[in-house]
Amino acid sequence: MSSQKTETFEGIDFEGITEMTSLETDEIKVLKICFNMFDVKNVAFLSSNDLDDILRGMGFRPSKEELKDILEEIDEDGSGEIEFVEFCQLCAKFLVEEPDEDTMKAELKEAFRIYDKNANGYITTDQLREIISELDQRLTTEDLDGIIEEIDEDGSGTMDFDEFCGMMMSK
Repeated sequence: MSSQKTETFEGIDFEGITEMTSLETDEIKVLKICFNMFDVKNVAFLSSNDLDDILRGMGFRPSKEELKDILEEIDEDGSGEIEFVEFCQLCAKFLVEEPDEDTMKAELKEAFRIYDKNANGYITTDQLREIISELDQRLTTEDLDGIIEEIDEDGSGTMDFDEFCGMMMSK
């Protein structure tokens, strides 16, 4: 008989955690295995000492004050204990990378510059139609018309950089 512990993922709200953290189901399962490795007493929570060990294992060397701040930030219920969902929220900060707004704007400016070939400060809706159809070739002419109509609210037939950023950064 093997003494290896088999993991159970029963009772985990994968959908809720994904909504909250943007973590994928497979990532959540891996985090559950890691969480259980630190939860040696099998009490379904980790202590601040466990948190210190985890962060040090990831290469971070938090001071006692930094550790206290991190714990306060993730310990939503104020229990002083880190439950699995809170653990996922902490790990998501390291696993899910959101580009900062300045980086995103710089990349968008470069993309905009490529399509604004004459440096007019705008791109035409025809150029935009080309861009969008390249991104999703399944779109029909009607789909494209609807998208362009929504984007070009004033009917000018052009889109400036701010409108372009607004479109690209909206979710």
